[in-house]
Amino acid sequence: MNPKDPVGFSAIPSYEPPEPASINNDINDKNQAAELIRQKIEQIYKDEPPAKAESTEAEETPTAARSKHQMFMHKLTTGGKSLAEIQTAWHNYYLNLPDDEKHQVWQEFYVEHGQHSNYARHTQQPKVEAKEHPPAIRAHPRRHGRKTPTVSQLRAKIIKKVNERGPIKSNQHLQSLMFGVGMGSIVVLLLLFSFFNERIIAPFISPSRKVSSAPIIIDQSTLAVSGSPEIIIPKINVQIPVIYNEPSVDEKAVQKALEGGVLHYGTTVNPGERGNAVFFGHSSNNIFNPGKYKFAFVLLRKLESGDLFYLTKDRQRYVYRVYSKKVVNPDEVSVLLSQSKTATASLITCDPPGTSLRRLVVFGEQISPNPADNKASKLKGSQPSPKILPSNSPSLWQRIKSWLSG
Repeated sequence: MNPKDPVGFSAIPSYEPPEPASINNDINDKNQAAELIRQKIEQIYKDEPPAKAESTEAEETPTAARSKHQMFMHKLTTGGKSLAEIQTAWHNYYLNLPDDEKHQVWQEFYVEHGQHSNYARHTQQPKVEAKEHPPAIRAHPRRHGRKTPTVSQLRAKIIKKVNERGPIKSNQHLQSLMFGVGMGSIVVLLLLFSFFNERIIAPFISPSRKVSSAPIIIDQSTLAVSGSPEIIIPKINVQIPVIYNEPSVDEKAVQKALEGGVLHYGTTVNPGERGNAVFFGHSSNNIFNPGKYKFAFVLLRKLESGDLFYLTKDRQRYVYRVYSKKVVNPDEVSVLLSQSKTATASLITCDPPGTSLRRLVVFGEQISPNPADNKASKLKGSQPSPKILPSNSPSLWQRIKSWLSG
């Protein structure tokens, strides 16, 4: 039952009740109007006010001011009966009341609870003629002190408008589905591009797809040595500058130097000296990171025993032949030390490409000039011992995680 309209007046078509005198005359004459009124009254009073509300009303009303109906409810409430028995007794009592006393019961209910039914508005408030409210005023109730629509009225209005639009057509469902699939695909592509381009995108845009059919050819007898230090790996078409002026093994310093090319690790010997010269290069990297050598060693894994690579320094070219390669954990810093051979060079990069999980190390022995002529290392004093081998620059995902955790 709606507490604001417990009898269901809002469902009754608008009808102006006749004066009591005319009703009595019509009843006496048993004409059609009386029958219509009787039907409406029966509909109005077919439900009684809730017994619980009536009980509260009766108890809150002073004894001297209680009506006959309130006295009846007071006796029920104080008679030790259960709520179900009180409800049944009240129901039977209400059904046996004449219509005018039923109306009295409802009037007491409205007065007690501050409610007003459609019937009460018709019988207690003077009727306002339509001419007192021209259409312009009715169209703008807020401007003339009229009440704003209730929540239920607004809800009903919205539901009506939605229903007027009719059911959704099958092509509309298809359009919604296609829109959702399209947006989902865009999100997935953005995630792949932003977080995984090192593994999925970068290897495909590296300049190394045609290297096996068109390697760099080095003619020792005719090709002049570049004045700038560089590394040349013919099999994978690599010809990249080498950075020799970064002595620090700090990761930030190493990453900064790698933006300019392949890095000679500062704690190892130089080419032309006895010992192991170590060089780091990125295998693949976030395309948003600075530097144009993010893919320097992306195909380093293609080198096999017998392949050659070249290092130039101080206008001297040093030739190395690959004799071994292996994948190690990032903390296996022993690969930085001198190998069993007199003069070697180790090329190190991250593996698999685009990750920092492990390190790929390619070992080469010097074959030209004669390594027997190499000088002793110029390294002075004890060198810092790193705890981990350099890695690829942090990916976008790693940067976000670091930012969130920091």
